[in-house]
Amino acid sequence: MIRLAVDIGGTFTDVVLDVSGTRHTAKVLTTPGDPEQGFLEGAQIALTRAGITAADVGAIVHGTTLATNAIIERKGAKVGLLTTEGFRDSLEIAYEHRFEQSDLYMVRPEPLVPREHRWGVEGRLAADGSELVAFDEAALELVAQQMKDAGIEAVAVCFLHSYANDSHERRAGAALARLLQGIPISLSCEVSPEIREYDRVSTTVANAYVRPQMQGYLQRLETQLVERGFDCGLLMITSSGSMTTLQTACEFPIRLVESGPAGGAVLASNLAQELGETSVVSFDMGGTTAKICLVDDYRALQSRTFEVARAYRFLKGSGYPLRIPVIEMVEIGAGGGSLAGLDELRRITVGPESASSVPGPACYGRGGKRPAVTDADLMLGRLDPQRFAGGQIRLSTDASASALHAVIGEPLGIDERAAAAGISEIVDENMANAARVHAIEWGKNLQERTMIAFGGAAPLHAARLADKCGIRKVVIPTGAGVGSAIGFLQAPIGYHVTRSRYVNLDEFDPQAVNELFASMSDEAAAAIRKASAKGAIEEMRVAYMRYRGQGHEIDVALPSRPLTADDKALMERLFAERYEALFGRTIPILGVEVMTWSLAANIPVPAPQTQPPTRRGAKAQPSSRRAIFDPELMKALEHGIYIRSELTPGAVVEGPAVIVEDETSTLVGRNFDALILQSGYIELERKN
Repeated sequence: MIRLAVDIGGTFTDVVLDVSGTRHTAKVLTTPGDPEQGFLEGAQIALTRAGITAADVGAIVHGTTLATNAIIERKGAKVGLLTTEGFRDSLEIAYEHRFEQSDLYMVRPEPLVPREHRWGVEGRLAADGSELVAFDEAALELVAQQMKDAGIEAVAVCFLHSYANDSHERRAGAALARLLQGIPISLSCEVSPEIREYDRVSTTVANAYVRPQMQGYLQRLETQLVERGFDCGLLMITSSGSMTTLQTACEFPIRLVESGPAGGAVLASNLAQELGETSVVSFDMGGTTAKICLVDDYRALQSRTFEVARAYRFLKGSGYPLRIPVIEMVEIGAGGGSLAGLDELRRITVGPESASSVPGPACYGRGGKRPAVTDADLMLGRLDPQRFAGGQIRLSTDASASALHAVIGEPLGIDERAAAAGISEIVDENMANAARVHAIEWGKNLQERTMIAFGGAAPLHAARLADKCGIRKVVIPTGAGVGSAIGFLQAPIGYHVTRSRYVNLDEFDPQAVNELFASMSDEAAAAIRKASAKGAIEEMRVAYMRYRGQGHEIDVALPSRPLTADDKALMERLFAERYEALFGRTIPILGVEVMTWSLAANIPVPAPQTQPPTRRGAKAQPSSRRAIFDPELMKALEHGIYIRSELTPGAVVEGPAVIVEDETSTLVGRNFDALILQSGYIELERKN
């Protein structure tokens, strides 16, 4: 089957067309005002290069940052929140703590729904789901009219304890659908049926906030694809790294917030298995952000919580919490388009603001006046201005020099190359620091890992990042410049279901748990079969457990089969092993309880074949040479320039050097040599 993958990022739209194992790629600038145009432009370029038509494509897989950007830029819908009477301010009260204790001027992010657009209605459920106060459905007539008068474009419904009993929410949803025809309604019992009120309401509100925009975009895209001659299904990548249907994406667009980076994590997991590397750190640096993800035993770390639009870059609690299945990673504003400047202490800063695709870095010649990381790379000599993005974008060294001089050089009294070196070192240190912190938080050691680098800017910065993190080996796969889109084609079709149901293990009832898992399994299977009627479905089951009295849970993997009364002891043992692995001890005198149950189902994809070892051959000869400025030594060094397509397996490239290709260039630092593997991948290994 011929398959097409499209990844819309903040700066570039990446396209990969797979024709019987042969990849044809394209990279075009993202069109933020009309994102489907960039999608269609890139798709047409790939089709032309492959010599086929749209009708020949059998499947399309798509990931996008549109949902994330809508929240960050606060360009979503006008949302109305319906909640339990007396609880409309829980969205603003949040966790009732200061996320930055030492900042006297700390400002919380404004709620996505202002207070005047939040309504309370009578009706109350207890924590066990029993009804305490009857639901006042008649009051919704007045609420609906007030929502119409306020111009509400989407509605979020979140009642107290609806994870235990969804009857009130479903009655409210049905009534509002009748009274507010044409307005999308998001119910927390469908979006995030989990315990913890603020997280649940935040996730449901965010879903409602991006739903009209995402639904409109996806429906327009589907229509235009048909008009262009595509006659196949459109699948979407979710934040958990699996594919889902267009219908599911339209109903729950909040599950798409990290779809692009998730594709990169899928790629890294598959590459790790192909290379036989059980301990990997993936480094994905594109035009707007850089993403760091840890992969152990060929699986990326998973989480069920995520925070978007943080006001303070590394501070938990400064953004909007989302309870969605997501691949665990750290993401910072450090991409090729990240803008540089000076702070009040005249120190060079980089990001998180980005030049994006419009106007782009100064060197694009599209009106940008502030220097970005790409301008610094160009000024240092790392980029060939005639070959950038396969020659589609001609870079202006003069424009980069002018921006660097005006913003950095002149205020600090340094020349343009020194300013570029400062920007390069700052962005690399920002990424190294984020990687170190992320590894420490998970109790992992970066130095023992192999780095897999992809994304348009990552191969240029991977060697220096590896230097800073003490990593000895870096692998740059083929097609690294469009790595996330390649990952889309390797993702399984899947669906994730989570339910909060309190169970005290001292009173463990296997029948009740089995009935819960059976309903979750049916829901997941129904969603998967909408995308594919073929293939066996595999399940992974997890219980989120804690000692009685604790405030948070840990994930404990369960067997994917019906449980019996004898499994109470098994669950206690599995919990104790997991707890000790995380915290180094157990608390045997305390009882154990389960708060939430999770089921991840998917149609597995075939595992990649492990590569045979590559025998080192002769030293390759450069096609040319170029002086490139080294920010660490603060002087220019002569680098050999190599064309990647001309390098054969076993060829050795001695650093310092640059290996160029259409979508990216790989900088082989002076501390590394490069080996071309049998697969065509580039392996950088630190010199002894």
